Amino acid sequence: MLKPRPVYSDEHEMFRDAVRGFVKAEITPHFQRWEEAGIVDRSFWDAGGSAGLLCPQLPEEYGGAGGSFKHNCIVVEEIAYAGYAGPMTDFSVHSDVCCGYIQHAGTEEQRRKWLPRMASGETVCAIAMTEPGTGSDLQGIKTRAVRDGDVYRISGSKTFISNGQHCDLVIVVARTSDAPGSKGMSLILVETDRPGFRRGRNLHKLGHLSSDTSEMFFDEVEVPASNVMGVEGTGFATLMTELPQERLIIAYQSMASAQRAFDITVEYTRGRKAFGQAIADFQNTRYKLADLKADLLVGWAFADQCLEKHVLGQLDALHASTAKLWCTEMHGRVVDACLQLHGGYGFMREYEICRLFADARVQRLYGGTSEIMRELISRSL
Repeated sequence: MLKPRPVYSDEHEMFRDAVRGFVKAEITPHFQRWEEAGIVDRSFWDAGGSAGLLCPQLPEEYGGAGGSFKHNCIVVEEIAYAGYAGPMTDFSVHSDVCCGYIQHAGTEEQRRKWLPRMASGETVCAIAMTEPGTGSDLQGIKTRAVRDGDVYRISGSKTFISNGQHCDLVIVVARTSDAPGSKGMSLILVETDRPGFRRGRNLHKLGHLSSDTSEMFFDEVEVPASNVMGVEGTGFATLMTELPQERLIIAYQSMASAQRAFDITVEYTRGRKAFGQAIADFQNTRYKLADLKADLLVGWAFADQCLEKHVLGQLDALHASTAKLWCTEMHGRVVDACLQLHGGYGFMREYEICRLFADARVQRLYGGTSEIMRELISRSL
């Protein structure tokens, strides 16, 4: 169980108890089946909306609970700490990433139309940035949206899109002019029932198996000009504004998942014996666990500092990139060391540490790779 930390109030801890109850009732009984199917049930979204766990940071006027991003972090922490990376990713992309774009960059009409539906679970949202030929290099995006009177026609393809199978609405990053580099990029809302939109296959991944991740294809998909978010051509600037929040929440995903790996490993080493004594009694084990404990304490402290900055509107690219880099790299080190302490059993899927190890790898890739985070941090030198 995650311990209370100063960043959260008593009210936050009451909310945490509700999230734990939701996890026990709505995820635990179904998780193994979802992992095997490669996707959660659509009803999971309705349950999340009914419980008030979707987009909890939204004001009540937009269908939210009137909370802050601290509530979002609690949802992520508890689902991740329970070991359920797939459902955590689904909710996080919807609530912590997509919701922010519409709330902060969308028009008032877009906010009033979509945010209440996202908070209730009626509408599942995805964001389509990555393309087959462009990963972290967003300036290389080739998907185009051509203006024709009062409509845009969108053509192109996207890949690695979380919530790709379930989503009803997609925030598409597309080029709306021939301007080079980051210029001429826009964010456009696309409803997935429009002619010309097609979902690709549900991709087979190393980890996060129950999170649907898809290809998407746009063949002259026609949307009204009113679906453009903000001003045409400002898409890249919006991405740069919203990415720190995405990177912060990925840091929290890693912190909670790493804590889970550590806690189950401490328990395992106390019960497992070798050469007539518990593995935990060997000096090598104690020192290794001490190093991991220190990493976790430092990681939580810095992540919580960044969260305090964020709720005050003060989180910058440097701190968000540092949190994302350090916490995800630490996460990788922790699960690797914890699997090693499980010995051969750690390589078996029936042991939770094996799944946690596989689930951890993507944290250093999505939201900007570790190499991109280092490049961003280096610009502040």
